[in-house]
Amino acid sequence: MPGGDRESGNTDRVVLRTTESTTEWRSLSALFHFIHLEAAGGLVLMAATALAMVVANSPLERGFTAILDLPLTIKIGAVGIDKPLVLWINDGLMAVFFLLVGMELKREVIEGHLSSVARASLPACAALGGMIAPALIYAVVNRGDVVALRGWAIPSATDIAFALGVLSLVGDRAPSALRAFLLSVAIFDDLGAIVIIALFYTGKLSLIALGVGGVLVLALACLNRGGISKPAGYFLLGMPLWVAVLKSGVHATLAGVVVAMFIPLRAADGSPSSTESPLHRLEHALHPWVAFGVLPLFAFANAGVPLGGLSVADLFHPMPLGILGGLLIGKPVGIMGASAVAIALGVASLPDGVRWPHLFATALLCGIGFTMSLFIASLAFEGEGVAAIGLERLGIVTGSLLAGLAGYVVFRRTKIP
Repeated sequence: MPGGDRESGNTDRVVLRTTESTTEWRSLSALFHFIHLEAAGGLVLMAATALAMVVANSPLERGFTAILDLPLTIKIGAVGIDKPLVLWINDGLMAVFFLLVGMELKREVIEGHLSSVARASLPACAALGGMIAPALIYAVVNRGDVVALRGWAIPSATDIAFALGVLSLVGDRAPSALRAFLLSVAIFDDLGAIVIIALFYTGKLSLIALGVGGVLVLALACLNRGGISKPAGYFLLGMPLWVAVLKSGVHATLAGVVVAMFIPLRAADGSPSSTESPLHRLEHALHPWVAFGVLPLFAFANAGVPLGGLSVADLFHPMPLGILGGLLIGKPVGIMGASAVAIALGVASLPDGVRWPHLFATALLCGIGFTMSLFIASLAFEGEGVAAIGLERLGIVTGSLLAGLAGYVVFRRTKIP
């Protein structure tokens, strides 16, 4: 009957609105949980960095370096991996970090703040500008030095944990929409870093290892298509995939991203419930370990800069100067410029409650490269002997520190709307 049809239609619309509301609430809940952990993890990361600097400039430095250089071999049959401890941290533990990055990226693109063109356009444009401008500044400053130019991507990265840690210190001076914007820019930054590592920091390729990796990726796809929701199956395939990628010449940490793409976002019954979703459960389980364990350990092993043989004049060496200029100038210029163009063309708009001074302060915080910058530097100068000088770490630590301080000061001087 007509009346019954109208009632049924109203019921359907109510159910639809309720479903959309539930999805939106789940997305916001995941965002707040992520930001809370990242902000707290950023403070722990700062402490780990400070400790690394203390150790690097104390009598403990020689013993600490000896521990990091300690060879560690794992061999099963004819296949073996022989690396110093620091590379087990950089290649092994950081694969767990990239697994988490991959899951966050998948969740945000499918159901989060990057799930629509309207939401994704401004952070995507900002991230692109914020990667190109720093790389150009570094390349111009280091032109003519073939070895140093390998580090062109170092200032292109953003350390989301550090940036959110500083943002948490300014309290309500940062609108809530700005935190989502910063997170989205950092996610696009991470995606760009993944592409850069895959394309530009890949060694001599082994077709046999790539073939083995391809077979394992197909097996992961079969697990996903088969509705397997237990993470154990994905880990059992992920570990040999990590070895295959390591042996192939492609950086091993990218195996974490590949595994993340196949972990189901929905429960076995098709429900989007965050309590049943394998990806949500695994992301929530891993996040504290990465924020309070993996990243601080990576920073502690890589951020120490021995200051004994360095002086203020070393900051003007082209390598640290290019990194410092890229992080402190290139990042905000690239982000603000790309955002202004995108908004002027009508491609994007400022988030609700966000004004241009807020965006500028956030762009400054994006100059905190730190973790990803250190990681890319370790790939760029691996085997070149340049990393031992400490100039690249000097530029990263100094540039990140100044960018964080500048962002904090601008936030403190920006009036609350």
